[in-house]
Amino acid sequence: MILLVNVISFNKSGCGRDRCRLNILYDVECIFPFIFIFRILLSKLPRIWDFEWCKSYRMGAQKSVHAGKAKIDFNVDFTHRLCAAMMVHSFRNSDRGSPLSLIVGSLCIKHPNLFGKSEKLDVLWDKGLSDSNILIAYRKPRPEWLAQHSFVIQHSVSPEVGIHGVPVDNFSRTGSGGVNLCRFSAGLDLDEPGSSNWSSKTSIKFEHVRPVNDDGLSISRDLHGFTVTSSGSCHDSMVVLKQESRFAKANDHSFTRFSLQIEQGIPLMSKWLIFNRFKFAASKGVRAGPGFLLASITGGSIVGDIAPYQAFAIGGLGSVRGYGEGAVGSGRSCLVANTELTFPMSQMLDGALFCDIGSDLGSGRYVPGNPGLRHGKPGAGVGVGFGVRFKFPMGHFQVDYALNAYQQRTIYFGFSNVAS
Repeated sequence: MILLVNVISFNKSGCGRDRCRLNILYDVECIFPFIFIFRILLSKLPRIWDFEWCKSYRMGAQKSVHAGKAKIDFNVDFTHRLCAAMMVHSFRNSDRGSPLSLIVGSLCIKHPNLFGKSEKLDVLWDKGLSDSNILIAYRKPRPEWLAQHSFVIQHSVSPEVGIHGVPVDNFSRTGSGGVNLCRFSAGLDLDEPGSSNWSSKTSIKFEHVRPVNDDGLSISRDLHGFTVTSSGSCHDSMVVLKQESRFAKANDHSFTRFSLQIEQGIPLMSKWLIFNRFKFAASKGVRAGPGFLLASITGGSIVGDIAPYQAFAIGGLGSVRGYGEGAVGSGRSCLVANTELTFPMSQMLDGALFCDIGSDLGSGRYVPGNPGLRHGKPGAGVGVGFGVRFKFPMGHFQVDYALNAYQQRTIYFGFSNVAS
């Protein structure tokens, strides 16, 4: 018997899936004791820590079907959530929807030889509690010394809380601002042949972005009457040329990673967006005695005609812990630094100390409509804390306790299949 497990994030900003979801398959007999213990721990957590807690009772199913040379994977996750009374409700009111709105699942169809010449077709449908994503990719094989290209079509709907969300509870979580983004894109991806430790990727895509409210209706302004698009209408269109370069090097004692992304908006039509955006990320990890020290820095900037949703959102898990998503600030520029030291406490348990710092570098007032100032975001924030990493045969379970500059405490739970 097989059980499908999706990474679920329990934190101050609510309970829901991470944007990058991980599907893990395990034997039920192996993982069931861990789930039972985890539920007991959640039910015993004291309320004196001042964080909204959430329990998720889950059951799921997975099925793979072979139709000729094609393979179809069905992943369905039936989720029943029990949250505290003060927990923020889903961005889309599931009480008025059908019972299907509480289903989290994915459907993946793969064909390795579509037209008899090793052409690959991938179709992925992914549904969350408040977001959905459909991706179709067609890849034609080419010699290894040539760039590998693929044609990609994607449609997604997701809540925009990083920019338009409202910080609450001393900036420790972010509530809905009534703005969701419906995106459609189609274009070509080119993967350049890797050389040494470097790899690069180039893409050109047409993008159509349509803001909608929580009822799914098109909007051009937010709840405060400010425009949410660059064109001033109910949608934005653009052609984006993107170049991405990556460097990675690792050995038994350390690793180094660096990535650089550059995007250029090409105005083929008069009202299409023209902008230049770059983002970099660098990280270094070194072994320090029995422990491991990890330091990373991320930053970026954007110039030109932009919509508010294109700004950089600072705060949240993966940015500055202790704050809600985008609760630190939203600006045309950003800089975030993270440091974490992990050390062994036992064979099955590691401890961690971390410090996160982030700033919009004073660029928040240059975002159209100035959503950061209107929502009272500080523009800079510091989060410190500690955590533990439980190492199980099926993966790692981690708990992080973060404290922001306003003495507000937040606890994060995470699960991954990273095994040592």
